[in-house]
Amino acid sequence: MSVLRLIKDIIRRQFFSGVLVVVPLILTYVVLRFLFESIDGILQPVVEKTFGYHIPGLGIAITLLLIILTGFFTRGYIGSRIYKTGDRILTKTPVIRVFYLAAKQLIEAITVPHIRAFKQVVIFEYPRRGAYALGFATNNIEFQDGNSTSRRLVGVFVPSTPTPVSGIVIFVPENEVIPLDISVEEGIKLIVSGAIVAPPLVKTVKKLATEEVQKDNAPC
Repeated sequence: MSVLRLIKDIIRRQFFSGVLVVVPLILTYVVLRFLFESIDGILQPVVEKTFGYHIPGLGIAITLLLIILTGFFTRGYIGSRIYKTGDRILTKTPVIRVFYLAAKQLIEAITVPHIRAFKQVVIFEYPRRGAYALGFATNNIEFQDGNSTSRRLVGVFVPSTPTPVSGIVIFVPENEVIPLDISVEEGIKLIVSGAIVAPPLVKTVKKLATEEVQKDNAPC
């Protein structure tokens, strides 16, 4: 191996190592900054009107304090009861329940390992033949066209990179969906890292687990 190639390999490895550190920090920064600015925009006018001066960093301090206090509060008996009551009210309120449940289930599916909303990592040809998109199989439906011809379609959530809490849902014919032998956690890491963090070998599996997904997501 030439010296130049050795230097390139070292730089490339260090670059990838740096990306693994920097990207999660940037994502965390973007989310927290949004929270900081939102809370700061609400509180600062009130503080300035009440006390007559601006307090730098008020949004950051209040956001951190709010997150910590919320964590303590909801872990207690009274807090958990209040949270469950509020959650039950929101899930039964017309219109609001649609957005609330969708957002809650999506966040839980991505962040909580034991939630089984995303059963399997899959790929399918998109947006053209020969190119593949990676996503998570969520559910399946029976689609019937005007000629009464039925087809089974698989709902696939295709997350955005590097923020997997947003994305698109595509219904794909079941026979065109290719399930992969990797965990949902590995799939999320692959998407968030922009495919930098990827298993050395990805195999396909024969069975598509959408039927199990449908059972797991069925209301109790």
